[in-house]
Amino acid sequence: MGILRFATAGSVDDGKSTLIGRLLYDSKSIFEDQLAAVERTSAERGEEYADLALLTDGLRAEREQGITIDVAYRYFATPRRSFVIADTPGHLQYTRNMVTGASGADLAIVLVDARKGVLEQSRRHAFLTTLLRVPHLVVAVNKMDLVGYDEAGYERIKDEFTAFATRLDIGDLTFVPISALHGDNVVERSVNMPWYDGPSLLHHLEHVHIVSDRNLIDVRFPVQYVIRPHKSDDPGLHDYRGYAGQVAGGVLRPGDEVVHLGSGLTTTITHIDGPDGPVPEAFPPMSVTLRLADDIDISRGDMIARPNNRPETAQDLEAMVCWLTADRPLSPRMKLLVKHTTSTAKALVKELRYRLDVNTLHRDEHAGGLELNEVGRISLRVTRPLFVDDYARNRLTGAFILIDEATNATVGAGMIIGPRSGR
Repeated sequence: MGILRFATAGSVDDGKSTLIGRLLYDSKSIFEDQLAAVERTSAERGEEYADLALLTDGLRAEREQGITIDVAYRYFATPRRSFVIADTPGHLQYTRNMVTGASGADLAIVLVDARKGVLEQSRRHAFLTTLLRVPHLVVAVNKMDLVGYDEAGYERIKDEFTAFATRLDIGDLTFVPISALHGDNVVERSVNMPWYDGPSLLHHLEHVHIVSDRNLIDVRFPVQYVIRPHKSDDPGLHDYRGYAGQVAGGVLRPGDEVVHLGSGLTTTITHIDGPDGPVPEAFPPMSVTLRLADDIDISRGDMIARPNNRPETAQDLEAMVCWLTADRPLSPRMKLLVKHTTSTAKALVKELRYRLDVNTLHRDEHAGGLELNEVGRISLRVTRPLFVDDYARNRLTGAFILIDEATNATVGAGMIIGPRSGR
């Protein structure tokens, strides 16, 4: 069933790190010395239980304050599936870290404290996961042990979140009542909540269908590197020319006709080489090397697609942007670099169309800029054409980052939307 990438989100102290620690512990994915260190630290701090959140909170400031600041990545596997977890922070000032962690996720878990209900940051993170087009959303109502495993309280939160979700574009929404501290409904079904007839959280993660979430129709292959070994002692590599990259969409097979963008020349795939040798086909998110029948001038930043199914070639982009820096706000006429797939180009912010209040979804069309963690719609002019799709159609070819030319720091994350302007 492959790999599932998921991110945790939610408000402060809703139990995100504890949930991940519980998943790692109950699935036997931590070593004895790691558990011993957690138990020793917990005892030194006078805590009654082993604080499993310490398994993910690695920074000294995180352990001292009992919060998550940076995105922590953890890995574990069951017989059915492998998992990559992004534990994201809940504080408002670390919203940019949450965006980073959720941007590549197949699924997001938004935790809600059963005592507090749906808070502003819970709604904020739910909106951001839908803005990032995370296909599957799980609302884990945590700390059910602190409300006596009350079904009525769980149903109230479920109804409140469902009412909010009607304003969002959520493809798959699931609710699970849990106690991350005691493990109820995390890996095994809980005897304390006989009224809940759904699966445990891990069972849902193991069985959620993600293959159809990837775009297997539109062939998109951004070229990252041209491979020319020139190995003198291997005659088979004398004339080897391969184009390496990660498949961003569609399915590629030897014998397929493809087009090179931007020359517009067509050719045929002769071989597809994977890390361990030739493969019969390639699909997202495989990293492969293509060999073509014809010698075409192809370099990094170019794209390979189908002759009758090409991405849009655009220099004017409309996009939703999350601003990621406090050093200076995004403003009209600002000059930046755009990094889109494997291509980098200079860009000018033509216009800030509106700033979006992610709590009320109100559009402020008179906003003068975007500050740290704010989201808005902008119009960009790029110095050279990019091969793009709408983000809703392809999360890889529809996304980009904005880079400060002076510092080389990433200052914004963008999602392309249509229609384009200035054409």
